[in-house]
Amino acid sequence: GGEVVGADSRQVYRQLDVGTAKPTRAERDLVPHHLVDVVDPDEAWDAASWREAALTALAGVHARGKLPIVCGGTGLYLRSLERGLFEGPPASPGLRARLEAEEAARPGTLHARLGACDPASAARLHPNDVVRLVRALEVLEVTGRALSEWIADHGLDERPFEVLVLEVDVPRDELAARILARSRGMVEQGIVEETADLLRRGYHAGLRSLDTIGYHEALACLRGEIRRADLAAAIAQATLRYAKRQRTWLRGQAEATKVGGGDAVTALSLARAFFS
Repeated sequence: GGEVVGADSRQVYRQLDVGTAKPTRAERDLVPHHLVDVVDPDEAWDAASWREAALTALAGVHARGKLPIVCGGTGLYLRSLERGLFEGPPASPGLRARLEAEEAARPGTLHARLGACDPASAARLHPNDVVRLVRALEVLEVTGRALSEWIADHGLDERPFEVLVLEVDVPRDELAARILARSRGMVEQGIVEETADLLRRGYHAGLRSLDTIGYHEALACLRGEIRRADLAAAIAQATLRYAKRQRTWLRGQAEATKVGGGDAVTALSLARAFFS
């Protein structure tokens, strides 16, 4: 009786299929999925875009009398839906390009700069999270105020929905094995070929959509920097690091109820009890 609203910042892109592990056509025929295959790889898309689309999708699910299941690991998307979103000033493409170029020339520059002028934001952002580091510095330069100050003023306390948060809890060794199996599957299913095809279609390797685990390594493979035999291991290693950050973020943001991996029966029972 439910419908899935995707909260994955890469599954929104058309043509990025193998590397994002989108739900299959059979799965989408069985259960309606929203916010999958929404924009082309070179179209602008951010948390505000997703939140607006998600609110529309949720209204439709509610009107049909179904239970919306928001599923995905993009933390900012989840937080924006549950607590609201500080949108800030519009993007400044020129400023972003300059900041990205500085980071490319000297990795670590943006995080160090943010630490000096907005330590609260720097403390919560990973040094490799270039997208959010650029945004934090962009807000500071455009408005003259730190992003952490804007967020504090907003409060992120809109709370428009009653929410049950479920964390899929998988033992570390099992998670590592699943991630390696998925990474091998991505290579076998053609992540390199999919990436090469995107380049042939005219999509630039520097696109934000391709700055993604799986595609990042596939691009390196196409450049000869990673051997194809080592590709799955490289993807798995990067995914493990990301999964650790996801878990840490979730536990710091929400009162989550843990359910075993694949334990859909328990999850369904919890949801029915919570919303009854």
